[in-house]
Amino acid sequence: MEPGRDIEPGEFVSASKSSLAALTLGAIGVVYGDIGTSVLYAFKEVFVSGHVPITQDNILGVLSLFFWALTVVVSIKYVVLIMRADNSGEGGLMALLALASLSTKDTPKVRSTLVILGVFGVALFFGDGVITPAISVLSAVEGLEILTPAANPYVVPISLLVLVALFMVQRRGTGDIGRFFGPITVVWFVAIGALGLFHVVRNPSVLLAISPIYAVQFSIAHYHLAFLTLGAVFLCLTGAEALYADMGHFGKQPIRIAWFGLVMPSLVLNYFGQGALVLADPKMADNPFFKMMPDWALLPMVILATAATVIASQALISGAFSATKQTIQLGFLPRLSILHTSIKDTGQIYIPAVNWTLLGGVVVAIGLFGSSSALAAAYGISVSMVMIITTGMTFFVVRYGWGYPLWLCVVSTGIFFIIDASFFASNLLKIAQGGWFPLVMAAGLYIVMATWKDGRRLLNQKLKADSLDLPSFLEAVFVSPPVRVEGTAVFLTAETGTVPNALLHNLKHNKVLHANNLFVTVRSHEVPWIGLDKRIEIESLGHDCWQVIIHYGFKNDPDIPKALQQIKGRGCELNNMTTSYFLSRDTVVPTLGEGMAPWREKLFASMHHNASGAASFLNLPSNSVVELGSKIEI
Repeated sequence: MEPGRDIEPGEFVSASKSSLAALTLGAIGVVYGDIGTSVLYAFKEVFVSGHVPITQDNILGVLSLFFWALTVVVSIKYVVLIMRADNSGEGGLMALLALASLSTKDTPKVRSTLVILGVFGVALFFGDGVITPAISVLSAVEGLEILTPAANPYVVPISLLVLVALFMVQRRGTGDIGRFFGPITVVWFVAIGALGLFHVVRNPSVLLAISPIYAVQFSIAHYHLAFLTLGAVFLCLTGAEALYADMGHFGKQPIRIAWFGLVMPSLVLNYFGQGALVLADPKMADNPFFKMMPDWALLPMVILATAATVIASQALISGAFSATKQTIQLGFLPRLSILHTSIKDTGQIYIPAVNWTLLGGVVVAIGLFGSSSALAAAYGISVSMVMIITTGMTFFVVRYGWGYPLWLCVVSTGIFFIIDASFFASNLLKIAQGGWFPLVMAAGLYIVMATWKDGRRLLNQKLKADSLDLPSFLEAVFVSPPVRVEGTAVFLTAETGTVPNALLHNLKHNKVLHANNLFVTVRSHEVPWIGLDKRIEIESLGHDCWQVIIHYGFKNDPDIPKALQQIKGRGCELNNMTTSYFLSRDTVVPTLGEGMAPWREKLFASMHHNASGAASFLNLPSNSVVELGSKIEI
């Protein structure tokens, strides 16, 4: 554990308390659900279009591309390189963005560009949060068509029913469900590995595809087909970002053990088994995964596949909740209602607005596309763009954060950038077939996030321009002081050293001051955690008034009353029963002139109006909060 970091309830803090085996099991259930269900659709998408002739050389070439894509992108890029770029033990795009931003703090233009790319990457992640549940569950339920063609009309309704049920139970939390994630996913990987092994043993010639020569020969002999094929091959990598994103939950070692010990061998065996099956009977190429198994195993495997895809979807939905919270903390989204679903684990949260927005997107996606093959065209482009952004930000961390030589940074990240760009370029060909869908979603969310960030900047500039200097104001007030009443008043203010509107309104209408007055500013930082020893700063302003700054990382849960307990013994004693919290409830009024475009100002005003109250976000006691409103023109 890092020095000075406070322990979050329910967090894994040491191997002695949470064994390596338990963490590895948890990693299998949460981290690898998405990439583990890619076997349902990735290989078949190569041949389902009919562009790639089903020959032995082509099958071996495609299998070689699958094997080396998993090896280079997942094993080397993510497991070896990017998992080293942890932000105080945390991973994920927001953590990497914060790390890259800090590494380039002396180059403002580069830093601002990285922030734009990082925010767009987060927007793409939410698009992935719509497509992953849709394509995963659809591909699993489509196995019923192999059992009986009569099931075809019911695939979409059953898929929607499963997904609606999944989103409806989110409010109950994932604690109870989570216990079963690991064991079920282990069964899934063992099952797909065994199925693949059965067919590989029957046709061991497919193991020749381990040699990269076959991938190279296929790419040279059919360079135009190889380029088209990359978009389908890329589907075997979807979910690779989870290795890095969930690093803070399980640690590097359990994720690496799970990958090399079970996940990658099972995936490779299954893909090679599908290749062996299609090599023996080309007619099996339309759905090789479900046609690998004997008739008696088909229905149990459909049920297991559906369970595995639900788990993969659940992990991504939970990740969307966490990413939203971090994005709010960093100031790119308005405050939303965040409900904690566990009293032991603060990481288990539920955000209603995100949950129902994702469900709406999933329903639209299934309604528009209707099958896993149609959705596959929409799937790869957003994930490949996220991988490019991740590689780009990693370069700046390695170069400026770690201080490695330029040539080494270019070589170490340049190779991966070329690979990512190749996958992205291939996926661009699928924009008309559905790739536009995640791009439109990401662009819309990016506009919302950028508008909120710019609007907050303009609002703070306006407040600062119109504000009074706090020390000077207090000196003027205490020349002829108003009546002092017992208790403590806590005034929340966005900027230190300025007079909060709530104080002005309180003096104007109530004509009193409390015995103790705290002017509190909350600051969020581009690090995951701020320890208790660095949580609070306090400065006396005289007359029993204090300026207080409270620091939080983007994974800390803001709790103002708890933080203020630390000022005891530092000149100000707080009694919860006699403490009142004064907030300014500002109403934003869009105006013509400088700033943002009128439609963006209206969008910001609407978001500002509908943002959840600061009181609940900062965990203030509802019976001790006083809100005083004002209008601000931007």
